[in-house]
Amino acid sequence: MKNYSTLAVFTYPHEYAVLKLLFEQEGIDYFFQNETMIGVFPFYSNALGGIHLKVHKIDIERAKKILDSFNGSSSPLKIV
Repeated sequence: MKNYSTLAVFTYPHEYAVLKLLFEQEGIDYFFQNETMIGVFPFYSNALGGIHLKVHKIDIERAKKILDSFNGSSSPLKIV
């Protein structure tokens, strides 16, 4: 786990569903910390500090580009 860095924090699992698919297509090594707990108990999200997107340091630049593409004006999809 020491080779992973937090790239983003989300409140609920539905906020990153498309992002998860794109990372899998690109072969980016990632995981979501607290995903299961918040999936079972959604109101624990604030108490746990949200769902942390952890990306391997080797893939961090590619992951940032994908994440930034959602925040640009060219994409109709937005990361909440």
